[in-house]
Amino acid sequence: MHLKFSFSALFFAFLFASCANSETASSPSLEPVKHGTTMQVAVSDSLKKFTAEMVSNKRDFICGMPVTAGIADTAHYKGKVYGFCASECKDEFLQSPDAYTANK
Repeated sequence: MHLKFSFSALFFAFLFASCANSETASSPSLEPVKHGTTMQVAVSDSLKKFTAEMVSNKRDFICGMPVTAGIADTAHYKGKVYGFCASECKDEFLQSPDAYTANK
């Protein structure tokens, strides 16, 4: 009987340890990614999202949607944070950010 308890305890200890490791492995990375002179930071949905008051632009440079409608992605450029309605709009902006910020 004592041997069954040991195997059960060992099994549950292993199960608990493996669950704890999988949660750690899936936690979000906040490593900056450098794109030329722009800096982006990957942030998961569980962390605080950007609001219209936190970004420098009032409208998405690419599609013209107001950032008050929602910010799905951001780009950091020359010390400012710009909000975008979609990752595709951000990607388009990053191809030539000076062209968009100069017209601002």
